[in-house]
This record gives sequence, C-alpha cells and structure tokens, in this order.
Amino acid sequence: MPRKKPFSNKQKKKQLQVKREKKRGETGSSHSSRNASVERGPGRDRQSDTSDSETTDIRRINQQPGTRDGRYDPNRFRLHFERESKEEVDKRKKIAMEKILKPVAEKELEMDINQIYPEEKGLNFPRRPSWHYGMQREELLRKEEKSFLEYLNTLQSKNPPGTLSHFEHNLETWRQLWRVIEMSDVILLIVDIRHPVLQFSPALYHYITGELKKYIILVLNKVDLCPAPLVLAWKHYLTKQFPHLHCVGFTSHPGQPYSTLLQKKRVRKKAGCNQVGGPFQIMKACQEITAGRVDLNSWEKKIQRDAVAVGTEGDQADDGSESVLMEHHSDVAMEMNSPTQELYKDGVLTLGCIGFPNVGKSSVLNSLVGRKVVSVSRTPGHTKYFQTYYLTPTVKLCDCPGLVFPSQVDKQLQILAGIYPVSQLQEPYSSVGYLCERTNFRSILKLKHPNHSPGTPCDPETEDWTAWDVCEAWAEKRGYKTAKAARNDVYRAANSLLRLAIDGRLCLCLRPPGYSQSKDEWESHPDLTEIIALQGRKDEEEECVEDDDAESSSELEEDNDRDADDDEDAYGDDEDDTVKADKKGLTLNMFSVLGENECE
Repeated sequence: MPRKKPFSNKQKKKQLQVKREKKRGETGSSHSSRNASVERGPGRDRQSDTSDSETTDIRRINQQPGTRDGRYDPNRFRLHFERESKEEVDKRKKIAMEKILKPVAEKELEMDINQIYPEEKGLNFPRRPSWHYGMQREELLRKEEKSFLEYLNTLQSKNPPGTLSHFEHNLETWRQLWRVIEMSDVILLIVDIRHPVLQFSPALYHYITGELKKYIILVLNKVDLCPAPLVLAWKHYLTKQFPHLHCVGFTSHPGQPYSTLLQKKRVRKKAGCNQVGGPFQIMKACQEITAGRVDLNSWEKKIQRDAVAVGTEGDQADDGSESVLMEHHSDVAMEMNSPTQELYKDGVLTLGCIGFPNVGKSSVLNSLVGRKVVSVSRTPGHTKYFQTYYLTPTVKLCDCPGLVFPSQVDKQLQILAGIYPVSQLQEPYSSVGYLCERTNFRSILKLKHPNHSPGTPCDPETEDWTAWDVCEAWAEKRGYKTAKAARNDVYRAANSLLRLAIDGRLCLCLRPPGYSQSKDEWESHPDLTEIIALQGRKDEEEECVEDDDAESSSELEEDNDRDADDDEDAYGDDEDDTVKADKKGLTLNMFSVLGENECE
C-alpha cells in the first residue's frame, strides 16, 4: 500500500471550495479578494459566455447559486468587467500606501461630459444588428454575437489598454437594453444627481432621439443628497447640452433627515412608497410628449390618490383592491420586436427604465407604482430579469438590468458611484484616497493618525495622511481587527468608507463646468424654490435634532457590513428585513453627517 502524502489544511480548504463551485455550476477558483466570485474558465455559462471577447480577460461578478429546477440561470445578467492585471492592482496599492493626500481645488470637482465621452474615441454602445422575420432564433443570436465581438474589437482598437473605464462585457445584458428600447415609447434614463455626467451616454441620446425618433426623460434621482443650487445647475447644463431632453428631479424620500441607519429604516418604512417627490413631474413630461394621444388621466388620479394616502398610517393596505399586473417576458416573446413598431399601441404608453447600476432604478419604479414591486439593493447588478408593470390601464413600465457604458472616466470615481460591488474590490484603498482628496475627511471622520504618539498634541490638519493611513485609522476607530493576528483590518475599513460614500453619508458631488464662478447666481435663481419643494427640505433647526444618549449609526451599521452588499440598499430599504439593533438613534443634518457626535 503506497504511503499517504501530507495534506495541509490549506489544500483541504481549496478542495472544499472547488466542490462547492462544482455544485453551483461554477468554474475555477476565486482568490482575488474576500467574498469575490470570479470565474477563470470559459464555456460553462449557457449563454453569457457568448459575450466574452476573445482578446480580453473577463471577470464575472456577483455569482449566484443555481436553482434546483434549472428553469432559469440566475447568473445570466451578472456584471462582466475586464479583469485588471495583478501588476496594476499592486501598483495602485503601493501608491495608496505612499502618496500623501492633498486636497484638490474646487475646479477639479467640475466635470464636463466631453471629458468622459470624447467624440474622437468612438465611445459608442453596441447596436442590435438588422434582422427580418424569416430568421431563425439561432441565426439571430449568432449574428448578435458576431456584431458584439466586432464592436469590442473596434472599441479596443481606438482606445489603448488602460484608458477605458469599467464597462459591461455581457451581451445578455445589452440584449435586454435593446428589447427595452424597442418596446418603449418613452425612455426614462435614470442617473444619480451626485455624478450625472458619468451615467449619461451621448451616443445613447443621439441614437434614441435621432435614429428611433423617440423621447428621453432624464430622471435626476436622489436629489435629496445634493444642495438645491447644484441640482438646478446640473438640470440647466444637461438641457443646454441636449436640447431634446426632458429633465426632471426625483427623490424617493423627500424631507427625510439623513439620520442613523436604524432610524432611517423606521422612518422610511413608515413613510412608504407614496411619499415621493417627482412622479407628478414625470407625468407632466409624458403629457407634453404624448400631446393627448394617450389618456393619462388615470395616472394623474393615481398620483393624487397616493398623495392623500400619505396622511394615513404607512402605506396603503395591501388588500388587493389595486393590484399591479406584472408580466414576465421570455426571449422568444422579445427577440422579434421591431424598432419601427407603432407608438402608443392600443392607447398604452410604455415607459422603459434604463440606467447604470446603483442609480436607483428599482426605487424609482417602486415609487411610481406606489408600493414595493421590485426588490432593491445597493449591490450593482441586483436586477436580474426583464419585467413590465402596469402602472395604470394606459401606462406600462419596463424595468431593465443596469449596465455600464464605456467611457474614459477614472475607475476610482466609478467605484465611488457604486457600479462595482465594494465587497469584491481587489484594491479599495486608491478609491478611498480619491474620496479623501475631494472631501473634508479630517473634520468628518475625526481620525487619529496611526503614527501619532500618545500624550502628544494631535493636529489632523498638519499631519500627512495617505489612503492607507486613513483606512488604518478608521479600522482602529471602529475596532476592525483581523481574525488571526488581531491587526487593524484595513481592507474592511476601506470597504466601510466606500459604503458610506455610496450611501451618501460621506457625500461627494460633482459639479457642472463653471459652477464655482456662478455659484451665487444659482443660489439666488428664481427656480430654486421648485427644487427645494421637490426635496421637501425642512429648516435646519428641525433637521438637527440631536440625542446625547444615541449610539453611532456606524456602530449599528458596520457590525454586519461584510454582508451588507448582499442584504439591502441603504438608500431604498428592503421592507422585509428585520432590524436587530437598539432603538436608540441620532438625527443629523444630511450635510454634516458623520459629525462629531457620531464618530466619537
């Protein structure tokens, strides 16, 4: 009998990991970061592998376990981004450990859309190839795959490696966009007001308004996270750049003070989906576009009914009196939709909701319907399926999975915009450095430098900080320690800071060109009252209600922040979650969150 070979615990752990991956239908192993699900080999996905370019290495994100009945593939629309090399990741990590953080000038926060989507770089999006009704399904799919590969090769030939941002390489997700655009009469393009130019592709605008002759309503979501003058400045800038654009503001939680996570759950769950700002503006834009060709009186009555229901206790009782008709669409039903179909067919207005991941598409849809019909999460790529919802008998909503268009924006800013799952980042420290250089992190976080000697006076303004120092100091303040050596867990601390930024608690807002010079003009603009009314802003004295005995919201949130990305969206909370925390809370001004009382 041969002698047995030594088998270490590390080998055993890897063996069990491979078994679990085989059971879920995965391939390869994931070792790039904690909680990351990275596939290393092609040929295992039934359809999503067709989206991979032959000349690039793709990282598939948000792996989900397969279903036992096998009726659908939960990983079909997951994010596919180009994988970064280990050398590039190590280089950024070294810079984060050595580069001294310097505050950037206010001019650096101004972002022109031509910087992100330069015309000469050919930053287009993949188009659906021409087809006819005599085509077989397999023939159409092969033609789409060939066209998509040609698009990727053309894009890479015009842009050297490393110059493009993260963008979607999953053909299945692009197919959903094609179907939604073709089926919709009016497109609702949803962007985050904190960085709208990152999520607005001029190529998509020109395609819809020029070639398809359809209208776009740009929904500036989460306007409660930005000052009203900045919201107004972005609205005027975008409508000036794109004259055929209908621009409206939207917020799912108007007038809600930005408080602790625990208290925010209670208040917003009580307020429900009816207390929102923006549905009336969207309805008025649709009335202007349809010009009486669709009867929208039922929609207007629904908005008025929902406004009256705000005064009642919580949401409307779910007694089935006003059920929402939901339709699931298979590929067979969608693959032969003509882009030249009749508009407002049968007197029904079809609104297609599209946008980048994590901009709040699902929250907008729930707010328009008046109840929760779509689950929400701050994890990018949470929406997995194409569905339609009848808002009224004459208004239909189409939900589309979020996808990222190619651009030349800094990848660190993309991460702060929430397009990449924080828990699966290989190197989050450079993004923290990017954030700290553009926010007053010293006064907000109240950190002590990790090299500070006890007993000596501490002056954070004169100390030199690196991104690594910030993460280490936050880990020390929050008590994040590694399991084995009990060292400061800087990786978890970096993820925690990025989550605070994505949630708007450590808010970074970009500005349109020339905003610094014309700030006084926007602060006294006559249209400012309309934005303030949309935000539902209360007086500062009413918002700043402090409780000396309250716990830190970070303490309530960060105890379980390793799994927070998979649980819920801090901006749009999942109503079914159970809150397991103390009932004490702290209400702070939304523009001074994480202040002195919270971080001590």
